[in-house]
Amino acid sequence: METKERADAARNRAKVLDAAARLFAAGDPRAVTMEDIARAAGVGRGTLYRRYPDVASIAAALLDEHERLLQGELLQGAPPLGPGAPPRERLAAFFTAMIDLLEQHGHLVLGAEAGAKRFAVGAYGFWRAHVMALLREAGTPDPEALADALLAPLAPEVYLHQRGQGLSTDRLKTALTRLAHAATP
Repeated sequence: METKERADAARNRAKVLDAAARLFAAGDPRAVTMEDIARAAGVGRGTLYRRYPDVASIAAALLDEHERLLQGELLQGAPPLGPGAPPRERLAAFFTAMIDLLEQHGHLVLGAEAGAKRFAVGAYGFWRAHVMALLREAGTPDPEALADALLAPLAPEVYLHQRGQGLSTDRLKTALTRLAHAATP
């Protein structure tokens, strides 16, 4: 049975998420602290820690909706992103969609999925399973060993580094499309 969120808890959650979104967008999300978020939201640290154990969990809450939309497109959307296209085209479309997600929400991804935390979040498991399924469907040898390597260019640190080096999203999409085609026979 689902319990209804109390009105004051819902207001505090909204204030926390709004404050965190502003702080993450304003600078390096890795430098944002729980104290910063509590102060910006106008809530006590206890209120903050009651719902969120750390900054990464707040970033993950903000990112969750965007990742769910993409997951829905992968499962039920129109081809080539959704079912019905050849695996190599679906993989290329996935890479393109991930570049778009990183471009729009890279600061949140960096806050939620930097370093080893990347492998612990549910979205990474979903992306990995999706890539492995496409590789299997394409007949690519050893998809388990290749899936993480294909996802590595989508690590937020790598993506933001490349953008900082002046690489456009179009160049990155083109490069990842070539990678998708090379990985799928």
